[in-house]
Amino acid sequence: MTRRARITLLWIGLAAFGLAMAVAFTGLPAFGGAFHPYRDLAVAATFAHGTANSVSSINFDQRGFDTFGEETILFCAVVGVATLLRPVHRERRREVSSGGKVIESTSLVVYVLFPLTLVLAADVVTHGAITPGGGFQGGVVLSTGIHLLYVGGRYALLRRLRPLEWFEQGEALGVVLFGALGLAGGALGAALFANFVPQGQLSDFISAGTVPLFNIAVGMTVCSSVVILLAGFLDQALAIRSDPGTRGDPPDADAKEESAA
Repeated sequence: MTRRARITLLWIGLAAFGLAMAVAFTGLPAFGGAFHPYRDLAVAATFAHGTANSVSSINFDQRGFDTFGEETILFCAVVGVATLLRPVHRERRREVSSGGKVIESTSLVVYVLFPLTLVLAADVVTHGAITPGGGFQGGVVLSTGIHLLYVGGRYALLRRLRPLEWFEQGEALGVVLFGALGLAGGALGAALFANFVPQGQLSDFISAGTVPLFNIAVGMTVCSSVVILLAGFLDQALAIRSDPGTRGDPPDADAKEESAA
């Protein structure tokens, strides 16, 4: 294809996109008006399915397919970053046993906040259907809470408490669980990601049907993804800081390696 043909196709695509956007925007209700059909339908569906948190109801019930796409994008992005952070065949990284010196007051605060953060994360995930929160928020809180150990100078303990193999499996398991729930909704309900579990009583802990299950699946994926990302960046940064030679091979390194080969 010639350059002129590519530019012509580009302008045709931009014109079609601009026309579609113009039609869409002109069909929107007036700003500040009282006509909000999606809001009215969403709130009614939220209460009908026993989900006190309307945001979670929209994310994991009414538009569950879109949320699954967002979770898949996160999964693929983490896989790409983890691939880029892998040590190359000539890169040497030393094992680091400590994240550095930490003052005692910081360590004390970490010891207090570490268990509280883990409990808070579990609460945010499990109560996401009845209070503000959910799998995305709770997953981030849990993953960052685990890394408070590094802030407190306990990097060796952090490495023991976050075996990356477990989190790699947890990330994949969360995506699979989310997709399986969606397929089950199509098989047992009216459509993919349909809320097929009995909803229960509004505002009860066991309510909202599949929404708590989706929150757990998303929490697993988000927590595992953030842990993998932080582990990759942290390990690389500490290895580079502890061994200046990893910034680049010395000038005669290539010659030595070639002669040894």
